[in-house]
Amino acid sequence: MPPLEAVIFLSLWAFGLGQFKLEQPVISISRTRGESAQIPCKVSSGTFSSDSIHWYRQKPDQSMEHLIYVVSTTLAGGKNNKLEASKEFYTSTSTLRINFLEKEDEAVYFCACWTGIRWIKIFAEGTQLIVIPGDKSYGPGYYPKPTIFHPSAAEVSLHKAGTHICLLEKFFPDVIKVYWKEKNGDTILESQQGNTMKTDDTYMKFSWLTVSEESMNKEHKCIVKHEHNKVDQEILFPAINVSRGPNVPWPRPWSHNSLDSELQVLSINTTDQGPVLSHVISHNSLLLDDCGKSRYYILQLQLINTSAYYTYLLLLLKSLVYFAVISFCLVRRTAVCDHGKS
Repeated sequence: MPPLEAVIFLSLWAFGLGQFKLEQPVISISRTRGESAQIPCKVSSGTFSSDSIHWYRQKPDQSMEHLIYVVSTTLAGGKNNKLEASKEFYTSTSTLRINFLEKEDEAVYFCACWTGIRWIKIFAEGTQLIVIPGDKSYGPGYYPKPTIFHPSAAEVSLHKAGTHICLLEKFFPDVIKVYWKEKNGDTILESQQGNTMKTDDTYMKFSWLTVSEESMNKEHKCIVKHEHNKVDQEILFPAINVSRGPNVPWPRPWSHNSLDSELQVLSINTTDQGPVLSHVISHNSLLLDDCGKSRYYILQLQLINTSAYYTYLLLLLKSLVYFAVISFCLVRRTAVCDHGKS
């Protein structure tokens, strides 16, 4: 192929690839056993009316499985019409409906579509389906409950940087997406994520953002995407005042006294769309400054979790050593007895 034609071909290929976009706006769907679940897929394509929208699923530790595809009208498939795929042309949306849910239907479901060149199939990010037993119920009240931790004055003074921590608790299901932005910015900032940990029948997770000295005068927000948030939850972190820490007015909190500590909590109002802000925890047994900017609580939780994990590994190793010693003694004793008889 001549160079000019190759450049034109590659340009058209890249342009055509850029015209296709698949988005699954819901990261998870939880339904009770026996119910139905509908998974939407938004398609940005100039030829949506003639595009074939394919649906796949992937179970844990298994390869991806093709389920069904739809071109123009609703198509049913599977045993007893278990699956239904449809297209809504006025919204450019394809929907997969899964009927008569069972535990084995739990998986991540993906929509996919060929590009205009028909060489590449584009996949969306996927939606995880969780099937809940009939005796349990997890309604809209199981959205993530946030707690914010501001950087301490000592950290700001010593390291010329500050760390914002966002702790999210008591949510279900465990599928959650957390990212950070500047208050009026569009760029997703580099942040860190902790493991999602189970607490009773719900989950907790924390994320933190380290703010450099150049960005301390800017406000930041922790954005949380979850099934029970009608809109993405935005948790605002104020700018860091180098001399006094976070530049926020602190109302007088109430306190709960224990033998060696005082837990201070600032409650913030909630709306029908979930909590607008959050509450702040401080621990004055650590000799904190007036704003109570401590991350001790979250680090303590992580330490407990890590300690329990390594304790379990140590006990397991100890059991294996005992088993090896006893097995060796039994084999040796059997060998000695057999030798004496001979």
